[in-house]
Amino acid sequence: MSVVSQSATGVHAARPGLPWLIIVAGSLVALLTFGPRSAMGFFQLPLLADTGWDRTTFGLAMALQNLCWGFSQPFFGAVADKFGTWRVLAISGLLYAAGLFLMSFGGSPATLHIGGGVLVGLAVGAGSFGTVLSAFARNVTPHQRSMAFGIGTAAGSAGMFLFAPLSQGLISAYGWSDSLVYLGVIMLLVPLFAIPLRGNSSSGTQKEALYKQSIGEALKEALGHKSYLLLVSGFFVCGYQVAFITAHFPAYIGDIGIDARYAVIALALIGFFNIIGSLSAGIIGQHYSKPYFLALIYLGRSIAVALFLLLPQSPVSVIIFAVVMGLLWLSTVPPTNGLVAIMFGTRHLGLLGGIVFLSHQVGSFLGVWMGGYLYDHFGSYDPVWWLGVALGIFAAIVHWPIEEKPVARPAIA
Repeated sequence: MSVVSQSATGVHAARPGLPWLIIVAGSLVALLTFGPRSAMGFFQLPLLADTGWDRTTFGLAMALQNLCWGFSQPFFGAVADKFGTWRVLAISGLLYAAGLFLMSFGGSPATLHIGGGVLVGLAVGAGSFGTVLSAFARNVTPHQRSMAFGIGTAAGSAGMFLFAPLSQGLISAYGWSDSLVYLGVIMLLVPLFAIPLRGNSSSGTQKEALYKQSIGEALKEALGHKSYLLLVSGFFVCGYQVAFITAHFPAYIGDIGIDARYAVIALALIGFFNIIGSLSAGIIGQHYSKPYFLALIYLGRSIAVALFLLLPQSPVSVIIFAVVMGLLWLSTVPPTNGLVAIMFGTRHLGLLGGIVFLSHQVGSFLGVWMGGYLYDHFGSYDPVWWLGVALGIFAAIVHWPIEEKPVARPAIA
């Protein structure tokens, strides 16, 4: 069986260059919206030390954040498809700032859960990859999508790379509460950077006007498509794995007796090598089978975690683990979104990509919440780590039979 992607076969006509204004604007938005949420783990210990709350309380807030992100993304994706990307991204920036401001009060678990959980989760749902990459897809050729998705995902990775040391530096200088206020102010830049992304599904150089569908028809088609359902189930695992590490790895580093500065180094390294992994995934996805590539990514994650747990743990092993996981971190996003676009086109990509991300965020909810819950009950993160290893093997299995081709539709008269 050939491993060459169907989207990359055949003779390609001359293609236009990438629309760099849109790519840069969307990448800046992705950098900002992914940055603070990826640094939430640095706020856990200082916040809990000041408030006296336990890790379950913080874990529930981050779990709610991921769940609200997941459930809101299909809605915001559909709104962006219909009314325009900029409106949704402007809402994202305002919600993000409001959530971080409320979280900074620290007066009760409710402010943490509503601010850092619900509002930040809704903000990320409005401004994350599903919204930005859908705008990219409408303005690049099908052959360019994988590369454009890789650039956008790498920008989100850069957000993690930049905001990990920035957040830790702010906390050290000003405390966790004021640091959240400063991050909230930065989020008010999102509506400004998003101005070039004003189109909707009926605009763009790659608008698809030939095959009309209502939202209900698009949902019925997608939910009856075997490969789409396999993709949805596999992306659940991605959310479980990365959200657990993002929220709990700084605390885990302290638990195993390694200096806290290595947590900052590790998350920064994950962010940096995530940039390389995301760009590489965009290039690889243009030329080779996306389902097979995704299967190998999930299998690689399971191997990396198992070796990290089984071998002696030290600052060196933490750094090596961070580098490997960084390469595999968001490399799933370009091929996953690329598959949705290949299967169904771009008309309802915000909605259908959002449903795939909903599965991701259900996994994120469980990874973050179970991390705190099981730690408080058993004094160890090991059960959550090993469940992630098993789920990675499951994801590799379900991605293998996915068919990388458009859904069969009636011929247009």
